[in-house]
Amino acid sequence: MKVLVVGNGGREHAIAWKLVQSPQIAQCYCVPGNGGTATLRKCENVSFNGEDFEDIARFCLEQAIDLVVVGPEVPLALGIVDYLQSQQIRVFGPTQAGARIEASKSWAKALMIEAGVPTALGETFTDQVAAQAYLEKQGAPIVVKADGLAAGKGVIVAETLTEAQRAIAELFTAGFEQLVLEECLVGEEVSVLALSDGLTVRPLLPAQDHKRIGEGDTGNNTGGMGVYAPAPIAPTALMEQITREVLQPTIDTLRQRGIDYRGVLYAGLMISPTGGIKVLEFNCRFGDPETQAILPLLETPLEDVLMACTEQRLAQFPPLTWRSQDHPKSDTNTGLQCAVCVVMASQGYPGSYEKGKVITGLDEAEAQGAVVFQAGTCLQSGQLLTDGGRVLGVTALGDDFGTAIARAYEAVAQIEFEGHYYRRDIGQRALNR
Repeated sequence: MKVLVVGNGGREHAIAWKLVQSPQIAQCYCVPGNGGTATLRKCENVSFNGEDFEDIARFCLEQAIDLVVVGPEVPLALGIVDYLQSQQIRVFGPTQAGARIEASKSWAKALMIEAGVPTALGETFTDQVAAQAYLEKQGAPIVVKADGLAAGKGVIVAETLTEAQRAIAELFTAGFEQLVLEECLVGEEVSVLALSDGLTVRPLLPAQDHKRIGEGDTGNNTGGMGVYAPAPIAPTALMEQITREVLQPTIDTLRQRGIDYRGVLYAGLMISPTGGIKVLEFNCRFGDPETQAILPLLETPLEDVLMACTEQRLAQFPPLTWRSQDHPKSDTNTGLQCAVCVVMASQGYPGSYEKGKVITGLDEAEAQGAVVFQAGTCLQSGQLLTDGGRVLGVTALGDDFGTAIARAYEAVAQIEFEGHYYRRDIGQRALNR
């Protein structure tokens, strides 16, 4: 079987890494890929633009690609699935209509209301004056969201009116035509990624992401500075409730609208102190860095379940299997292994940063038992260099979170590049449960 992965981040490296582990995969191509996928066995980077649908389709037909897996949200929102399907190419990912669930916060909000999905109260604005007037009426704290795609950085949790006013002005100035203002919910966030074939949903393990740049969840939002799974805050009973009250109603409502959603439905949820759930946002693709923690725990061959989604036979697919603890304990754990991913970023991220810094120590890090997923990297003249804000995702597993956290940070300590930055508190919340 030959597969093609569209994208160049840590998520795409993790997807390709998982796929090539299977003996069923003869060859994996990445468009355009990164330094990690360039050196992955059975994997090859293809240098053309991941948003050039004609070139991608031509390559797929020439190479007899059996399955295309689309990583990022931008090509999905631009209609890559629609185009490839028109060329009779099998692809995992929602169509352009389905991708609006991430591409438009206001569209997603209306969909949630129609589906009866619990979500935060809010309104949509196309005018800055009206948005500011609403803000004055509602007060702070309040959440300000850009209506379009913003690479995970278009959500501002404003603690004061001044912060909210600035966020509204900056987002409109940045060119966003619509903003959504929502009530600020209290609780803990959890990411639930589910696979769907347009009829059935199959959730993966829940994960908790660390969005803020600073330790203790302080500072600016980022694309994600680390993650752990399975998140203890979402045990089996709560996951069943999320599937019943959020995931399945959303897929059913999409289908009623004539949208055949075959891909990842990513729900960002707030769990209240009393256990209530509300949807903060939906995304239309695998999360980054959630994928880097979840896929190393998955034992089911990834290509098998993705093919089941594209062929609309997920209801008949066997239950997903996950890595079990090597030495089960007698306490109240789930019996599954834990994964922790620590993101190493360039100095200055999520603001401006320099590229081209030499990266060393990856072999030494993996000798600690970790897997290093590359995100913002490139190979030049045999040297691995930084090429983005989030550079690496260092993932380690363990029978418990304490072990996984220690292994991850032991691996991080082996890696060097000028100005590297990482949070030192990834996964600490899981230790306190």
